[in-house]
Amino acid sequence: MPITSINPATGQSIKTYDEHTPEQVSEIIKQTHEAWKSWRATSFAHRADLMKRAASILRDRKTELAQMMAEEMGKPLKQGVAEAEKSAWGCEYYAENAEKQLASEQVKTDSAKSYVAFDPIGIVLAVMPWNFPFWQVFRFAAPALMAGNAGVLKHASNVPACAMAIEEIFVQAGFPKDVFRTLLIGSKQVQAVIENPLVKAVTLTGSTPAGQAVASQAGAVLKKTVLELGGSDAYVVLEDADLDLAAQTCVNSRLLNSGQSCINAKRFVIVEPVAAAFTDKYVAFMKAKKTGDPLADDTDVGPQARHELRDELHQQVKDSIARGARVLLGGEVPPGSGAYYPPTVLTDVKPGMPAYDEELFGPVASIITAKDEQDAIRIANDSVFGLGAAVFTRDIERGERVARDLEAGSTFINGLVASDPRLPFGGTKMSGYGRELSAYGIREFMNIKTVVVS
Repeated sequence: MPITSINPATGQSIKTYDEHTPEQVSEIIKQTHEAWKSWRATSFAHRADLMKRAASILRDRKTELAQMMAEEMGKPLKQGVAEAEKSAWGCEYYAENAEKQLASEQVKTDSAKSYVAFDPIGIVLAVMPWNFPFWQVFRFAAPALMAGNAGVLKHASNVPACAMAIEEIFVQAGFPKDVFRTLLIGSKQVQAVIENPLVKAVTLTGSTPAGQAVASQAGAVLKKTVLELGGSDAYVVLEDADLDLAAQTCVNSRLLNSGQSCINAKRFVIVEPVAAAFTDKYVAFMKAKKTGDPLADDTDVGPQARHELRDELHQQVKDSIARGARVLLGGEVPPGSGAYYPPTVLTDVKPGMPAYDEELFGPVASIITAKDEQDAIRIANDSVFGLGAAVFTRDIERGERVARDLEAGSTFINGLVASDPRLPFGGTKMSGYGRELSAYGIREFMNIKTVVVS
């Protein structure tokens, strides 16, 4: 079945690709395994040299890659440039740090010598989403390849050009041709890849249902998974917060990538004394953002990645309104052929509404009023998700205390939730398990081996 990329801003087809057959997939995996057997024996210095070249290529091609993202999934051009640069940063971080992160650790025991070694395991399958088509892949691939593993990528079917470009960048940088390969396949072929005995582990970033399916399939053949899944990040605003800073930061987080990120701020939990003032500022900042052509330099919000995703989002908004939510901004599908949805603000959001209970993957904000700090923490934690969270307060000690009470993999004080190669990233509850990035991430797909000399 062919894979066709469609420009979400126009609805026009860009290019059609032939899907790999099961036989071709099997052959690619064999080739990757053969490449890994040599790659695992290379030095960290050699890998680092190639990874730094990949970073340079990403920077040199950042405008071209940003245009590719804009055309395939609607990312505003300036955000695509930033994504290419962040991907380069991830490559450089692991080029500079992988060797010490994976150095053997001496442990004092009753034996003459004991230590923990970190050995590569082989091929890791990456099932990746469309919303950050380069960063999501490089934050897996950079540590995996630096650790001596190999990778096969099953990217989202609406970004095949991005998927092929990533493979091309590694080859251009001088990596062995088969140590990282892209599989042009649909979701129905993923289970067969997981079950291939040459594939040793799986990492997935995507929806919670997709994570459940992959975890089940991998569990059946006893293969490790790392899952970064959905999120409905709560941003708590306390009465002593800088409201201008809070409102602007909350808007920027809600609209990043046109609202299509697992770690976008989605639920805004505001204590009663400042709820009205915060809401007025928030709506004003949202209204000032420009929606338009993702290829235009001044666009803040582009189209949603696919028309059906836009329509699902609008249905969630309509269902929330039917159950009592009020619209302060947006909430209507604009005319035209593009998959656009306007920045939207809902208030009077309560349990039982999609805007409270579900992840809204688009530029829709849910404002929820809390009685006080403890009530705000309760509401923030009243979610099946636990990816990221933030708290706004001028009292940093108070902010740290609240942050520790929020059930999330990452908590930020007076800033928006973001991933950083230097810090572990991942979630809890239905937002997944395992960690990417930092030393914790590079060790996820290693054989942590005990060595004892008597």
